[in-house]
Amino acid sequence: MEQPMNPQPLIAVRDIEVSSLWYQAILGCQSGHGGSEYERLVFDGQMIMQLHHWDIHEHPHLGNSEYQPYGNGVVLWFQTDSFDETLRRIQLHAAQVLEAPKVNPNANHREVWLRDPDGYVVVIASAYGDLGLPEQT
Repeated sequence: MEQPMNPQPLIAVRDIEVSSLWYQAILGCQSGHGGSEYERLVFDGQMIMQLHHWDIHEHPHLGNSEYQPYGNGVVLWFQTDSFDETLRRIQLHAAQVLEAPKVNPNANHREVWLRDPDGYVVVIASAYGDLGLPEQT
């Protein structure tokens, strides 16, 4: 049987430790690698994201740290079954909120939009149908 495809986004960052601690604090995930050049972030034993230092040049296609904003046109989107707990972590760690928690009636869920330490846009959303509203047609 064919295995499912699992996304494992990799972003280039200025400071692996700072970014790793930010994502761990906000997403409730753990370090799966650690170090100053590369990090794997895991949740329940599953890799959910990778961080790579800009100045480590073994990967020539990471991009150019001089071009900003980083990730223009890309949003790092995470879905959680623990939205209320995630909001507590966001508040506790004073994450930069771009759009306060709101209801997205099209997806019938709640979402909050953030900016990470490198300027990437991060969205954390509750599961589709989380609010129990009737589906939109």
